[in-house]
Amino acid sequence: MEELQSALGNRGLTVSKLPEKGRCLLTTKDFYPGEVIISQEPYVCVPNNSAGNSKCDACFESSHLKKCSGCQVVYYCSSTCQKSEWKLHRLECQALSKLPEEKRRAVTPSLRLMIRLYCRSKLQSQKTIPTSAMDNYNLVEALVAHMSEVDEKQMVLYAQMANLVSLILQRPDINIKEIAENFSKFACNAHTICDSELKPLGTGLYPVISIINHSCLPNSVLLFEGRSAVVRAVQHIPEGAEVLISYIDTAGSTVTRQKALKEQYLFTCACPRCIKAGHYEDIQESAILEGYRCKDNKCDGFLLRDSDDKGFICQQCGRLKGKEEIIEMESEIRSLQEKAIIAVESTPSITYHEVIATLKAMETLQRYLCHDFCIYLIPTWEELIKNLMKAEDWSEALAYCRLTIPVYQRVYPGFHPSLGLQYYTCGKLEWLLGETDDAVKSLTKAVDILRITHGTSTPFMKDLFRRLEEARAEAFINGVD
Repeated sequence: MEELQSALGNRGLTVSKLPEKGRCLLTTKDFYPGEVIISQEPYVCVPNNSAGNSKCDACFESSHLKKCSGCQVVYYCSSTCQKSEWKLHRLECQALSKLPEEKRRAVTPSLRLMIRLYCRSKLQSQKTIPTSAMDNYNLVEALVAHMSEVDEKQMVLYAQMANLVSLILQRPDINIKEIAENFSKFACNAHTICDSELKPLGTGLYPVISIINHSCLPNSVLLFEGRSAVVRAVQHIPEGAEVLISYIDTAGSTVTRQKALKEQYLFTCACPRCIKAGHYEDIQESAILEGYRCKDNKCDGFLLRDSDDKGFICQQCGRLKGKEEIIEMESEIRSLQEKAIIAVESTPSITYHEVIATLKAMETLQRYLCHDFCIYLIPTWEELIKNLMKAEDWSEALAYCRLTIPVYQRVYPGFHPSLGLQYYTCGKLEWLLGETDDAVKSLTKAVDILRITHGTSTPFMKDLFRRLEEARAEAFINGVD
């Protein structure tokens, strides 16, 4: 712990304890928006490989892949990547190679993550792989497992997975109870590794980053540069303040957020946003984000359940939206949703236009049923944008992209990567359609947000800066003409 405190002290940080939270990360200096607070390489990580979607085990790239000739499970994109991982993979490879082929194919990312955890800890204990203050198994041991709060069904699953790991590793020095406890630690502490556009790539364990607590109103953001986890300030964080990130997507009602946090992370959030639960403004916001719209399309009031349970009453104009009507429409939406999923999975045998038609029908019903700022519209709009872009219908894709912006602005704070990326998508489409002035505005907004959340040095950000400069140059030329 002293070594960790010393390493963190050099970064303007310290580990402390709060009565209601346990361990936390505090600042010992001021941090400003966009400044890196802390970064860490994973103790262990694995790509989320699936059929037809494999990635390099070292860099998570998906091109020029070759299977490991030993285990036939792991992929590498180059000899450089293979060599960089060989010390660790050698032990893993030996264990996996002993399995029958069909069982090797059934090894999930979660099982691989655990296998690699024990392989790495063994190599570090043998001094084959170096340790440091921020890279050692003691940090993993210090993570909270919440075993007393895990339900029986989940406990059985952890025990079964622990048995599998034990059989694969064939190491008598590791007991099954410890492995099961580490699976519980993974559930509460592992992070989904995403690319710059927040697309999931894999899973990693970052023991020091895991010290950082959650808030639904975070003062910092966790993103990834390759496999490195990087936490940046999104607002001024004064000396002595706690560093806070969000563990979940915060675009939801207090009830939804609390449910997600309790199920996944086994705690109840008491951040400034969550302590308003039950207050009128929180009830109103929840009804807007996840509730129904008034029967009068011209009314923007929010609806609450009526006392007789006949439906929902608009709090602005008093109109009742009947329960039967809502149930019928929700059933129809679910049916269309299932149809859309089947259609997407059937592509290219089903054309994008058929997928789009189904999604549009679903969106029409949702917009009639839900409030204009309802978060349930977002996934439908995102799917429409994606499929319209695949169909090269840029104009309609832009129209839907613009629809998402007001909702994103409402549900996310000003410096949120999702909002910045939405402006980025708008800007790309506007530029493609020759709407250069609008493209400059959208890309500028994207840059203003993403330079805080993403920094300025990644390939993604350099490409964004280039696009903005080219759009500005084009807008200038058009203005001169």
